[in-house]
Amino acid sequence: MVDAWPQWLTPGLVIYGPKGCGKSHLAHIFAAKVMQTSEKPSKVSIVNAAHLTINRVKRLAQENQSIVVEDIDTKVDNEALFHLFNIYNTAGRYMLLTAENAPTRMRFALKDLQSRLNMLPSVAIKEPDDVMLQTLIVKLFNDRQLRISEDILNYIINNAQRSFAYIRALVEATDYISLIRKSAINYAVIRAAMEVVEHEKNNEPDLFDY
Repeated sequence: MVDAWPQWLTPGLVIYGPKGCGKSHLAHIFAAKVMQTSEKPSKVSIVNAAHLTINRVKRLAQENQSIVVEDIDTKVDNEALFHLFNIYNTAGRYMLLTAENAPTRMRFALKDLQSRLNMLPSVAIKEPDDVMLQTLIVKLFNDRQLRISEDILNYIINNAQRSFAYIRALVEATDYISLIRKSAINYAVIRAAMEVVEHEKNNEPDLFDY
């Protein structure tokens, strides 16, 4: 859908999925594409929905022919988002919205806002299957210039949660623990990293015990 722009049938699109799945990455790709292909210099702001106010909406609309609004299912000023929607729901303007949940599962106090968002096309990014999980693990380790064996990769796949956020946290903890221990990435390091991630989920981070 991002690649299909500007051949969208509507002025807006919602991309939704779990934390860490790449929504912001796609948002930046969209913004870059709009700026690069516009006939005249075009600014595309990427703003968090929680920071929207009526006054800011007016300024954003003046400065941006197209816009990205992230995390619209967090706490948001309904009137401001509704006003922004109406401005960009016109020919020649485009908006990309991101969220963790589908619009139909959101519960906005302003019913007119809810109904308008429900009408936008939406695309889900689901939690990773084994193939995607393997690709993600290898990429995240490579990004940190870390190499893992096939046995370690299979161990992670067989024991890790199917969650983008979990895998990102696991790779970060693995990198930290391997540095602290001055160790290659082995089973002991991975198991320790998994324990750290579980502690963090329970608000009990204690990296220095490892």
